Amino acid sequence: MDYRRSHRYDLTLPVHYQASIKGASPHAGTSVTCDMSTGGISFRCRRPLPVGAHAELVIEWPALYADLYPIDVQVTGFVVRSDPGKTAVSISSLRFRTCAAPAEPWRASA
Repeated sequence: MDYRRSHRYDLTLPVHYQASIKGASPHAGTSVTCDMSTGGISFRCRRPLPVGAHAELVIEWPALYADLYPIDVQVTGFVVRSDPGKTAVSISSLRFRTCAAPAEPWRASA
C-alpha cells in the first residue's frame, strides 16, 4: 500500500539537473522525469546522487505560454533517495518560467 501524502503523476519530460553537497564536486546531467507530485519528483539517473545533496532541476514543460513562448519549471530541493537508474528529490520550491524567445516552429506544432 502506498502511504504518500500527494498523488504522483506519471510524466516523462526532459530535465536538466545539478546536485551539490558541501565539499564535493557537483553532479550535473540531462535526463527524463519518471513521476511528479506537489512534494517530490523522481527522474532517471545513470549513477546515484548523494542523498542530502541540494538539487536544482529545470524541467521542459509540454505547453506554451500564449501559444508562443516555451515554459519550463525550476525546482529546488534535496535528494532523498538515489540508486543506479532513479533519483527522488523532495521539492523545496517550484516556479514556472517562460523563455524570452518564441518556440521553434517544430516545438509549437508538437
